[in-house]
Amino acid sequence: VLVSGAASIAIFQIMKGTERNNTHINAVRQVQTAGYWISRDARMAQSVNTDNLTPPDFLVFNWTEWDDLNEEIYHTATYSFEDLTDDTGKLKRTHWSSAGANEQTLIATHIYYAPADPDDTSKADYEAPVLTLQLTSLVEDAMEIREYRIKRRPNI
Repeated sequence: VLVSGAASIAIFQIMKGTERNNTHINAVRQVQTAGYWISRDARMAQSVNTDNLTPPDFLVFNWTEWDDLNEEIYHTATYSFEDLTDDTGKLKRTHWSSAGANEQTLIATHIYYAPADPDDTSKADYEAPVLTLQLTSLVEDAMEIREYRIKRRPNI
């Protein structure tokens, strides 16, 4: 009886630890994925807007590329929050181009956005040529915060 009780406790501890680790890994994965996509757009951007955006918009990037005929193609990538509940929601990317692209991509879930909590909330600030980005993911009781400093590519 003593052995089976100890085994039950050990199994419970292992399962609880695994669940906690999985939750933390999920939180890390969310901020890493969001950081990847935002960094990708920020490096191409000719303009970055982080100020005075209408909620739920979070970030707006604009850039121009040229096609094979040397015609300009204008792009806009807008990152916005969706389904915010208790300051946690989804981060969505909407990409539009003058060549006809108009696509939405779910970038991350469990992103924490609470402007009333300036230390922990996801936030962005742009001072040319550097975008400073703090991304926070909150999955159950696991919070993961990552800070990115993204510098635009020169001569764009």
